[in-house]
Amino acid sequence: MQEQSVQLADAAATQDLGQRLALDWLALPNPKPILLLEGDLGAGKTSLVQGIAQALEIDEPITSPTFALAQHYRGKTGALVHLDLYRLELPSAADELFCQEEEEAEALGALMAVEWPGRLSFRPEEAWILHLDLLDPGDPEAGRMARLQR
Repeated sequence: MQEQSVQLADAAATQDLGQRLALDWLALPNPKPILLLEGDLGAGKTSLVQGIAQALEIDEPITSPTFALAQHYRGKTGALVHLDLYRLELPSAADELFCQEEEEAEALGALMAVEWPGRLSFRPEEAWILHLDLLDPGDPEAGRMARLQR
């Protein structure tokens, strides 16, 4: 597995990274990897997904699906399934929702982005793992470090 790191100055840079990841993902043959998003609250996971949505030409506002658990979007160049497992404390519940949404993402040909994948009892094979860390946890505007494993 190859790892890359990049420092992101702000939310716009985080969205730009999301756009680049989506374009890379679109260029891959099937089956395409799932994107696992790791990082503390406020680390920029949803900002990254907003950038993905921009690259997929999704016109709807992208918000964290913390309460809905999953959101589905269709864009002009692709679809997105955005999953947030934060509220699911039981691995069996997270696993069940993940499997349902993975099937839906495959049917739609969608990029599947999963926030809080540590709630799962397993690590999906061939997934891209993106870890976001705030450079200064006391100041979210100080930027973040992104580490991507492909």
